Amino acid sequence: MRLLNSRKTYGWPSRLLHWMMAALVIGLFALGYWMRTLDYYDPWYQRAPNLHMSLGVLLIALLAVRIVWRFSNPKPRSLAKSWVEQTVSSIAHVMMYLVLIGLSVTGYLFATGGGKPINVFDWFEVPPLITAKTLADRAGDIHEWLAYGIMAIAAVHAIGALKHHFLDRDDTLARMISGHSPQSENLKSGDENEEFS
Repeated sequence: MRLLNSRKTYGWPSRLLHWMMAALVIGLFALGYWMRTLDYYDPWYQRAPNLHMSLGVLLIALLAVRIVWRFSNPKPRSLAKSWVEQTVSSIAHVMMYLVLIGLSVTGYLFATGGGKPINVFDWFEVPPLITAKTLADRAGDIHEWLAYGIMAIAAVHAIGALKHHFLDRDDTLARMISGHSPQSENLKSGDENEEFS
């Protein structure tokens, strides 16, 4: 299995990070949405937020690794046929990273604004850096809106991938699932050594 990305396809670390983060983002959104329905006497009233915060810290760690990995690897060449589609795809990816960073920061501020650390799966604690109830409340509101935003971006991203797979019949989705892209084999071998982008 390929470790590093090439101009033709993705290595297994990129694919693993992609799908792990996708599962976490969807799971965290569903958990956060469900938490709002719990009342004080529900046994999950305390456990669900603790699980949400722990998974959120895990997402932050994976996001940091993914950003470093992204900028230390070449990006596979887009199989999109038009520059408009390539531009929209690039903008969506940048927005996704920015919203994920925003979710991470606001989630942390909301969780620690009251002065309590985040207990991550009872393994370690992430201490509060800023203690301000007003800031925590504002961060919580922004965090909620960003959560809806990331789901909207993810939906557009998924629709785009399915469009490539079923309508364009190219290997955009296949190379993120298996890393194998028969169509990309047609690219010149010299593309393997192109500069990172």
